[in-house]
Amino acid sequence: MVINPFKPTLGATPPALVGREAVLDEFRFALRNGPGTHERVSVVTGPRGIGKTTLLNAVEDLAAEEGWVFFSETATTGFVNRLIAQAMKELAGFSSSRRVSGAGVQVMGTGVNVQFESQPGMAQLELRSVLTELLDHIDERDKKFGQHTGLLITLDELHHLQRKEVIDLATAVQHLVRENRNISLVMAGIPSSVVPLLANEDGNNPITFLRRANRVVLGIVSDSYVRVGLEKPVTDAGYRWEGPALDSAVNACAGYPFLIQLVGQYSFANASDGVVTASSAESGIETARRKIGQLVHEPALADLSDTDRTFLIAMSQDDGPSAIRDIAERLHVSPQYANTYRKRLIEAEMIESTERGFVDFTLPYIREYLREHYAQHVFFDTDGESDA
Repeated sequence: MVINPFKPTLGATPPALVGREAVLDEFRFALRNGPGTHERVSVVTGPRGIGKTTLLNAVEDLAAEEGWVFFSETATTGFVNRLIAQAMKELAGFSSSRRVSGAGVQVMGTGVNVQFESQPGMAQLELRSVLTELLDHIDERDKKFGQHTGLLITLDELHHLQRKEVIDLATAVQHLVRENRNISLVMAGIPSSVVPLLANEDGNNPITFLRRANRVVLGIVSDSYVRVGLEKPVTDAGYRWEGPALDSAVNACAGYPFLIQLVGQYSFANASDGVVTASSAESGIETARRKIGQLVHEPALADLSDTDRTFLIAMSQDDGPSAIRDIAERLHVSPQYANTYRKRLIEAEMIESTERGFVDFTLPYIREYLREHYAQHVFFDTDGESDA
């Protein structure tokens, strides 16, 4: 039995990573160019399924190829303490018995004993101390072997709800950057979670350091990359696409990386005698459209306010770009009120401006999903109160 080569799990590394070569080249340059290179501290944003976690995986692979130590974390509660624990485990490989100065963390033998303090700011001090200790050991190793490496930290699912811990991490890394240490921090999250975190708060934002970070906004990839992403895994598995089948699959993906994996998997699963036929692709595309609704559209819509969703529902009545004046009329609101939510949804990368006064969806097939699942429209008065 031939194993299906596609990996349509959110965050899984696909068999052929396409369309992100330029970003990875920039990061490779940053690792080799030394401390202070701008791209060493980066914030990656984009809608669900656009390939943020996959990019983090690729960045980690690059760091490993360059001989760097890397820690991978998700921005859920306690991630700073988990990073400290990871660093201590790494230190255990350098030293059989060592205490970290100024930190409530200790390595004894090959075991790791992590003692976390409760005082305000202590986690930040602990993180900075243990990372400094680890970087000292990495520097010693590099001198011995005549190499130049460092430490990479990746943080996925960046979210404003974890603001305090993000500040702790950013502050510790900022100090290390100022000390010319070989450290890199790459974080990723959806725009609606990242924008409030990095927003300027009357000049008093404690994570201004991250607001100056390199910004990577992931978008759709070209059809030529989509074709490679669909064709190469099939060929490598000893199968082949019929020409029209591959053309249909490429068009169906609409440049969306996650759809490459979904369409590829279900089309490959329906292959006949080692050939992905037009019928195989048609069936695979239909299944992929249903799956993307469940895996991407549903959670993306759940992140929005009721009014945001209602704006999108009003847009879904159009077969193409929507005029703001038409949306305002459908919602019984003023154009000025509608524009407030237009801006919010553009920031969340749910919609985009196509021309003056017009917007369109950024996620493929979300128009069809809204029509199917939100048939009952809710309308609003000009003061924003529900009319339904």
